[in-house]
Amino acid sequence: MGLISWIIVGLIAGLLAKWIMPGDGPGGLLMTLILGMAGASVGGFLVGLIGGTGATGFNIWSILVATLGAVALLFVYNLIARRSV
Repeated sequence: MGLISWIIVGLIAGLLAKWIMPGDGPGGLLMTLILGMAGASVGGFLVGLIGGTGATGFNIWSILVATLGAVALLFVYNLIARRSV
């Protein structure tokens, strides 16, 4: 997947993940972008565990996989943030 595709998919996935799991997650456009891009990697790993393919380009499947990973990252972040307070 090209750099521009990673950026666009990451931004869309980050925004969707923050919409699905609102709260005190890391904020800002750059953090949303990083969340979505990291989510694509995590989502690709999780989907790969069950035999599927990860983020493959700029398409709906890649956005869904990246959003799944971003939601998982936000969930873990919220668990850690809750324990430290």
